[in-house]
Order: sequence, then structure tokens, then C-alpha cells
Amino acid sequence: MSGPSENRDTRRDFFARTSDGLFGAALTHLLCQDFFDGASVLAAEADAVAHAAPGVFNLKPKQTHHPATATSVIHLFMNGGPSQMDLFDPKPVLNRMDGQPYPGNVEDIGNQGTADIGVMMGGQFKFARHGESGLWMADVLPHTSQMADDICLINSLWTDHPNHDNALYKIHSGRLFMGYPTFGAWTVYGLGSESQNLPAYVVLNDPLGPPKNGTRNWTSGFLPPVYQGTPFRPTGSPILNLKPQFDQPSAVTESARGLLNRLDEIHRKERPHNPDLDARIESYSLAARMQLSAGEALDLSRESRSTLSMYGVGEKLTDSYGRRCLLARRLVERGVRFVQIFMEEQPWDSHADLGPNHRGACERTDKPVAALLADLKERGLLESTLVIWGGEFGRTPTTQKSAAGYSGRDHNMQAFTSWMAGGGIKGGTAYGTTDDFGHAVVENPVSVHDFHATILHLLGLHHQKLFFERAGLEERLTGVKPARVVSEILS
Repeated sequence: MSGPSENRDTRRDFFARTSDGLFGAALTHLLCQDFFDGASVLAAEADAVAHAAPGVFNLKPKQTHHPATATSVIHLFMNGGPSQMDLFDPKPVLNRMDGQPYPGNVEDIGNQGTADIGVMMGGQFKFARHGESGLWMADVLPHTSQMADDICLINSLWTDHPNHDNALYKIHSGRLFMGYPTFGAWTVYGLGSESQNLPAYVVLNDPLGPPKNGTRNWTSGFLPPVYQGTPFRPTGSPILNLKPQFDQPSAVTESARGLLNRLDEIHRKERPHNPDLDARIESYSLAARMQLSAGEALDLSRESRSTLSMYGVGEKLTDSYGRRCLLARRLVERGVRFVQIFMEEQPWDSHADLGPNHRGACERTDKPVAALLADLKERGLLESTLVIWGGEFGRTPTTQKSAAGYSGRDHNMQAFTSWMAGGGIKGGTAYGTTDDFGHAVVENPVSVHDFHATILHLLGLHHQKLFFERAGLEERLTGVKPARVVSEILS
């Protein structure tokens, strides 16, 4: 009988090696606790960590409260207060009283002293009916009027304050004071975004300067900062540094980003309940993803010559606004949830020379706006894109004293006109009625909260179910007073 082989393992050898393995596993576990915040070494669990959602507040798509008719919004904000009786709401009685004293109590007119109030001023432009619906529009809107059958005029909007700052806070956030989330921020808070490679909420400012109140027009307020608007540069490249400094294999890039995501999660777990950190991490992650797709989305040279011409790109008066309208279409086409286009500070604020003032503002915007509607419609996007046009309040039926004499109108919070198109809106409709002077709403009033509730409804969100808990309160875009969806304007 031969003796035992020198290569045969004994039980002592087996258990010695097993203990080495156990000690090694224990050491690995401790190292992971110290350096990787307890992340598992198992491949499946590591993969789960790498693909985990980046926090509670993010821009992942969310379920709606009810079926939506609109999936995105383009808000064409007309800073300063366009005049309703000069553009959309003709008043024959006012025209006949041109130059006469106001027949009522002049203290009811506006926010200026009675000494500054002049006489009744008739409409400054000619009106005509347009489309099969016969909507009234002024002749300074020749292009927009061609889209009349797709537009719903809301002539009975009213607000709570006659000063720009407060009225701007109101129309954007539903409150008269700063510090509250804008309805763009509420929208992406409620819905997230269909695109993870572009910002959910984009702001397109004017090269001539930012609007009054600046960044407060697109703030996230007390909502997590990840929901605030992202301004694109108004001149040159909308976003700087989109192209990586050097090229490298995609596998290397993906590996590096995966490691960064994992390290971000470790850093986040050590600092919970820090929305500023969440927003910063998300913004850096988004910046990395944007390098993959934003360059294509922002490249207007990919558009045909006829499309550029339709928007007025290359023309002196319309080039700037036309580029931004075309960019807005390209963004919603790629899944961006909310796009706002602003003009410079108060171009519609016509305290003097209303005729030339409004004509100039229309010449800059009318053709691009109509092109945006027609382009969205041709591409089948108008059905799912809600387009909103309007300012923060309207104008008075009387003139106002200024350095140029009595040639303009003062602010009017009691009535103003905005319009909507697409996204479930009943086109070719004029809703609400004002008095014979266009000064106050007399039928079917629409408050700013009603306006917001209707927008949210079209997006599949219920204005009472969309809230954010803060200091024990359920904060809402529409506040605590009752608001209603204006169902009469829905298709």
C-alpha cells in the first residue's frame, strides 16, 4: 500500500485556506464600509447602485393625475402689458368717445393720481375678423391672425395688482410677492421631463437684456432647486463648453461617468435632506449628458432655408425672436417640458406713444409667433404642445400724462387678454367679455389662479393634488382660494 501523496490536501490545509477566504471577505467588507459607504462588492448590487435614481427630487418622468392633452408648454411672455382694446378686444363705443372725458369715477381707472389721467382714447389700429371663426384681431398682427382658428382668446383675465413687479410675481407664481415657485417650476416638479439629456425647463432671454424681476420669473422658490428654469445665452452659443476638451472611447467615458455617479451617491447619502446638493449633482450630471445631444438640438443650421425664412431668421426686425421661437420648437420636439421666451424689460409698457410702441413690438414678434404655431401644427406637435401668449396685465381706456403728452395708456389690472393654442385648447374661440371701454370684466371672469389651474389640467395635473409640504402646510400654485378649470375653452 503506497503512502499518502505529497500533493494531497489534508483537512487542516482545507480549513486553513477557508479561514483565509473568510478573513479576506471580512476585510473587503470593512474596506467597502470605510471607502465606499457600504456598497456591496456583488456585481448585481453594484449595478443597482450605479443605476439608482439620483434622489427623491429629480427630473424623471412622473405619472399624471388624469390623462393629459398637452405634454409640453411654450410660454411667449409679453413683458409690460399689451393693450387688449388695441389688439384683440375692439370697442366701438370707446372709439366714438375718443378725446372725451371718462364718464365714470376717474379714481377707478388705474394706479396713478387723477391729475395724470387724460381723456378716452380709441383703438389705435384697425380691426377685422379672421378665419372661419371670425376672431377679431388688429391689423398689426397680420401673421398671427392667419392662425385665428387655432387660437383661443381669453379676454376676461384679471389680476390683483397694477404694478409690474407684483403683477409679474402673480402671473408667474400665483402670489404677489417674491420667493414662490413659478408655474414652470411647478410643471416640472409635477411631471419631470421626457428628455434626460436636456434641461426640463428652459428660459430664452432677449439679447437686449433680461426682463423685469430677472431670475425671479423662473425661480423654483421653495421647491428643490432642480426644478428652476435654465437660461440659455441669448447671443452666440446658447450653452458654452458643450464640446468635450478631448475625444476618448465611449466605453472609457461611460466608465468614468458611472464611477462619478457612484461617488456622488456616496456623497449624497452622507448629507441627506440637502436639496442644493441634489440640484448641483443633477446639474453636473445633466451637463455631462448634454454633451451627447444638446449640440444637435441647438443647431439651427440643420433647418431648411424655407423654415428659417418662415420664422423671419435673417431679417432685421424678426431675427432674434424668430431664432428663439424656432429653438423652442426644436426643444419641445426633443422632450423638453417647459420653454419660456422673454423680451427685454417691459417693451409693451406703453405709457406714451402707444401706437408706435405696440406696432414695433408686433413687428418683432408677430411673424415668428405665427410661424411657431404653423410649424408645430405641420409637424403634428401642436396637439401636444400648449402655446401661451400674454403679459402681466392690460391697459386703461384713458390716456396718461407723460413727457410726450397724453399718448399712452396706464396699467390696468381689471381686464386683459391672453391667448392659448394647441394642447387641448378649443381654437377659434373668444372667451369672456369686458365693458364697453375694455376696462373691466363683465362676463366669465378668469382669475390668474383659474388660468394656472387650466394650464395644469391640460398637462394632466390637478391643481389641488399638486402640492409641496412646507412648514406643515400644503403649498399649491393656486393658493388656498378656490380656483376653477375654465372648461369652456377646452376641446
